[in-house]
Amino acid sequence: MKTIFDPATRQELIERIDALNENNSALWGKMNVFQMAKHCTIWDEWVLGKNNHTYKQEFLGKIFGKMALKSNTKNDKPLGKGMPAGKGFTVKEKEGDLKTQKTIWTKSVADYEDFSNEGFVHDFFGKMTKEQIGIFAYKHADHHLRQFGV
Repeated sequence: MKTIFDPATRQELIERIDALNENNSALWGKMNVFQMAKHCTIWDEWVLGKNNHTYKQEFLGKIFGKMALKSNTKNDKPLGKGMPAGKGFTVKEKEGDLKTQKTIWTKSVADYEDFSNEGFVHDFFGKMTKEQIGIFAYKHADHHLRQFGV
């Protein structure tokens, strides 16, 4: 399975991020390309432990999280369409500098090389192993890049 901790996989993601431009339209969902890139950057910073995030599993996650995590990390099946972004990852601004946002996102993807956030707790899935984080972080980026046709 692909994992963001694999250098070749990170490079593939970076090349796909570089291929994004203002003309990319969403094949599904409500975000535009700038909002998606910023959403992914915020999400990666959360997983990487930047910006002093507080980790807490939501109540429903305590009931269904482990089952959903296993389902989403057991094979190479891409994430489905229409999954909610989560309250802390919704980007309200409609416009911004896509080039700058791509640079920030690319740096976040590269930062997985030195991942050291063993205390990460997903708000729905709960505590994840490093292997699960690597698989899910790849699937999250892949999902949004496919959303915009790259």
